[in-house]
Amino acid sequence: MSEPTHAFHPGTFRTVGLIGRLGNPLVADTLVRIHRLLTARGVQVLVEEPTAGMLEGLAAPPKLCHRHDLGGRCDLVIVVGGDGSLLGVARELSVSGVAVLGVNRGSLGFLADISPDEVEAGVGEVLAGAYAIEERFLLETEILRRGERVAGGAALNDVVVHAGTLSRMMEFQLFVDDEFVYEQRSDGVIVSTPTGSTAYSLSAGGPIMHPKLDAICVVPMFPHTLTSRPLVVQGNCELAILIGDYNDTSPQVSCDSQVDLHTEPGDRVLVRKRPGPLRLLHPLDHSFYESCRSKLDWGSRLGDKPRD
Repeated sequence: MSEPTHAFHPGTFRTVGLIGRLGNPLVADTLVRIHRLLTARGVQVLVEEPTAGMLEGLAAPPKLCHRHDLGGRCDLVIVVGGDGSLLGVARELSVSGVAVLGVNRGSLGFLADISPDEVEAGVGEVLAGAYAIEERFLLETEILRRGERVAGGAALNDVVVHAGTLSRMMEFQLFVDDEFVYEQRSDGVIVSTPTGSTAYSLSAGGPIMHPKLDAICVVPMFPHTLTSRPLVVQGNCELAILIGDYNDTSPQVSCDSQVDLHTEPGDRVLVRKRPGPLRLLHPLDHSFYESCRSKLDWGSRLGDKPRD
């Protein structure tokens, strides 16, 4: 992946889209603050239609826009919520190439990294051109049944093929660029991007990958063997997961834990890099390693007492 660079100049963000996580009063408060900041700077603001219902107390009604149209009409889209909110936006807007900025109102905040206490300063610096921009690639998946495409989806974090039933295992074969890798019986398999390496893949024992890596990680889920380990392959590889004919469950394919697709025995699940990366903006002082230290508690030592 490319190094973070300054891709825009001050004044380029003339039209900015706003998307917020619904049902959270803290998100609503932050959205109002951002909307007022943008309008005070002379920026045209387009608000996603469901999000508009959270904006109260504005001097004038917000200008509405369907989410699918924000990418084509905006120079920048600001997402207020957690990383989960940003995942959905990434799948829908990455193909447009629009820049995306996350304001964290969730928990970890690996993607949405502007603190709500620093909204005015953080967003103001971005509008002034003080930011770094990264490209994060997504995965696309499709399910082939007797050679015909029956379903598909995209993911910024991971594509997970799992048994679909609690306490049941599934059988599958893994191929990389049409080369047989292994046959496995397990709860399933996680195919992760570097962005997703700090998400579900991490919980399953996968490695942490720097976001700039052009690589895909394959992580078995509770394999019925002691020798199965995570596998990292080049980012331009195509992975194929062949669902075993003798599974007594209906395995499912999950994209970012937000989109579920159903398979049948004999189906072929293809996973590859999706054209069109997510263009993610960060404050200039953003550091992936600092995020790991703070979000994953790398800074603690054995015997340290928790702070009050």
